[in-house]
Amino acid sequence: MSTMLSCMGTYMKRFTCFLHPGLVARGRVKGGSMIIILVYVDDILIASNDVDAVKVFKQFLDSKFKLKYLGTLKYFLGLEVARTVNGISLCQRKYTLELLSDAGMLAYKPTNIPMDQSAKFSNSVGDAVPNASLYRRLIGRLLYLTLTRPDIFYSVHKLSQFMSSPRVPHLQAAYKILKYLKKTPGQGLFLFARSELQLKSYCDADWAACPDTRRSITSFCVFLGDSLISWKSKKQQVVFRSSAESEYRSMATVTSEVVWLISLLKTFGLNHSQPAFLYCDSKASLYIAANPVYHERTKHIEIDCHFIREKIEDGVIKTFHIPTRHWIADFFTKALGQKQFHHLLSKMNFINIYGSS
Repeated sequence: MSTMLSCMGTYMKRFTCFLHPGLVARGRVKGGSMIIILVYVDDILIASNDVDAVKVFKQFLDSKFKLKYLGTLKYFLGLEVARTVNGISLCQRKYTLELLSDAGMLAYKPTNIPMDQSAKFSNSVGDAVPNASLYRRLIGRLLYLTLTRPDIFYSVHKLSQFMSSPRVPHLQAAYKILKYLKKTPGQGLFLFARSELQLKSYCDADWAACPDTRRSITSFCVFLGDSLISWKSKKQQVVFRSSAESEYRSMATVTSEVVWLISLLKTFGLNHSQPAFLYCDSKASLYIAANPVYHERTKHIEIDCHFIREKIEDGVIKTFHIPTRHWIADFFTKALGQKQFHHLLSKMNFINIYGSS
């Protein structure tokens, strides 16, 4: 791989992005022509708005290595890609069916949600799983599936916290995720071909949600136009004494993500000139972000205060309050009931191209 990247570096010197361990993107923008190459070991994905540039680049690579051109992108690292005039569908149906088959779950009755709303998990409740490696392997495979299935992201994230010492309730919850996947194995993201160049982010925090550590859960999701492009759910590193503090830390986290996305868009030759929208359901957090006067109760989060306020003043982000009942970020913060789960799922433009129309 290092030899391949070195040769590509002689051809493409504009930018290099390390998106994931082993996954590297190189690109070049020249005039109105742009070409981007995604490399994973010996798999190469080429994207460009210039057909002639792609032909020249393929000839260059063919002169250095023995290549096999597979045509228009349909399958890459377990991701299935389907194109229409309206956009691109991404799913992992084959990967999901293999996962269900290996777990012996193909004949089980499917469920409507990936995790029960009343489910509570702890490091000390329940008997230990006899074969912990089975649990770890299952959660690891589910983590890869979250690349195109944000609907299971919170559930998998929650269960991944117990990898070191899994309990029977954790394994049973993982099997429930598999039963949910059986209902719609072909479901995935849809990225619109025509959409406004506007980043919209939603952040949330579940205060003191972890019963073992009392740390809060931070979550956010980011849309480019109507397309969901980034999401995250993570336990915060410290314990906060109020919900406002944990919500504000969540705002700081998504602000960092938005700044990085704007930089990435600029790298690809796209200028996001208007402020990115940041929606939050905590009026206290929005007040801290807008208030130039520091108070004794907020001095310990002063770095985050400076960071967010600086981005607001620079016009990078613009904050808005949104009612909790319309709160999309809840999807990544906690387990939801069936009605609320599917209501929020409908707002994220998921599509099942294998389902009946």
